[in-house]
Amino acid sequence: MNSDQMKGKWNQLKGEVKKQWANVTDDDLLKIEGNRDKFIGVIQERYGKEKAEAEREVDSWNNHHKLW
Repeated sequence: MNSDQMKGKWNQLKGEVKKQWANVTDDDLLKIEGNRDKFIGVIQERYGKEKAEAEREVDSWNNHHKLW
C-alpha cells in the first residue's frame, strides 16, 4: 500500500479509532496520519499504558482494519 492509499484509508478509519479509543482527540488523529509508531505513542499517552500493551491493542485493531 503506498502512502496515498494509506492516508486515504486512514481518513476512512478515523471514526473507528474514536469508537475504540474515545480519549483520542481530533488533533491526535491528525498527528498519527496512519503511522503505527505515532498511533502507539498516542495510545500510551492518552491511556497511560506500557508500550507493549499499546502495541498489542493497536496491532489487534489493525488486524481487523488492515491499515498497514
